Amino acid sequence: MPGKDYYSVLGVGRSAPDKEIKQAYRRLARKYHPDVNPGDKAAEAKFKEVNEAYEVLSDPEKRKKYDQFGDQWQYAEQFAKAGRGTQWDFGKGGGTYTTFDFGDLGDLGDLFGGVFRGFGGRTGTARAPTRPSSIEHPVEVTLEEAYQGTKRVLQIQAEEPCSACGGSGRVGRGRCSNCGGAGRLLRPKRIEVKIPPGVRDGSKVRIAGQGSQGYDGAKGDLYLLVKLLPHQTCVRKGDDLHVEVPVPLVTAMLGGEVGVPTLKGNVALKVPPETQNGKVFRLTGQGMPHLNDSLRGDIFAKVKVVLPTQLTSEERQLFEQLRSYRRG
Repeated sequence: MPGKDYYSVLGVGRSAPDKEIKQAYRRLARKYHPDVNPGDKAAEAKFKEVNEAYEVLSDPEKRKKYDQFGDQWQYAEQFAKAGRGTQWDFGKGGGTYTTFDFGDLGDLGDLFGGVFRGFGGRTGTARAPTRPSSIEHPVEVTLEEAYQGTKRVLQIQAEEPCSACGGSGRVGRGRCSNCGGAGRLLRPKRIEVKIPPGVRDGSKVRIAGQGSQGYDGAKGDLYLLVKLLPHQTCVRKGDDLHVEVPVPLVTAMLGGEVGVPTLKGNVALKVPPETQNGKVFRLTGQGMPHLNDSLRGDIFAKVKVVLPTQLTSEERQLFEQLRSYRRG
């Protein structure tokens, strides 16, 4: 097909559903992200290409136009409406594309000819405008940090129009040496971000205005992709926490009080007499905070009865005595 094949860039078929496109983008974005490949220009270029493809294919309207006009869909529709386009059918699965004749458009033809390189028009220097786009950045968070909320200082890279050529990729009649003709540059920046209490594994935290910049000066957003690290004692299920509580045999038999570990310290749990191993107690409101809410989940404490070891002779006699009583 003329121009870039965004489907091939993401490694999906032309009939791929939105979910498959999103999964392919996330996989490739993580693989080629500049933070994962510092100093790798090839990975950086691939990362930009993947983002460009996803920006179009993730939007139903853009994708529909792209399927018809190719990677210059922004302008192709304008000429199609003017009646100057000729449609070409590239066969089953190949899509339908439109070529244009710019011969009678004068200066406008020179302006847009380069935009449609590969579509039959004359060569020129115009570049399609780029809208602000969002970027994603993975961040690892401990369970304690998810409980309390935390901050991170990140080193990210966002695209912005080249200041030397204004995003056109050209200076005079030649290619812009500052951006190599791309019209855009990746700029590293260091920012501090807040991660709110209650985030989960897979949460996306939006940081407004920290994404890539469009030619109109507007900026996209930064999305933090949260990965929750495993905890030594607590297992999170939704906003509830599940823990095991060691309970001495004597306490389980006669009753007593034990400490339950929480993310803000131990809390006391009253264990009634004859508590069985595996019994689960619910501590209301002691779990994780709800994201963007004042409510909290619960803690479910499962009793793990601990048998005594290294018995003294007196203790052994007492257990023998107990056994004889229970037999009687």
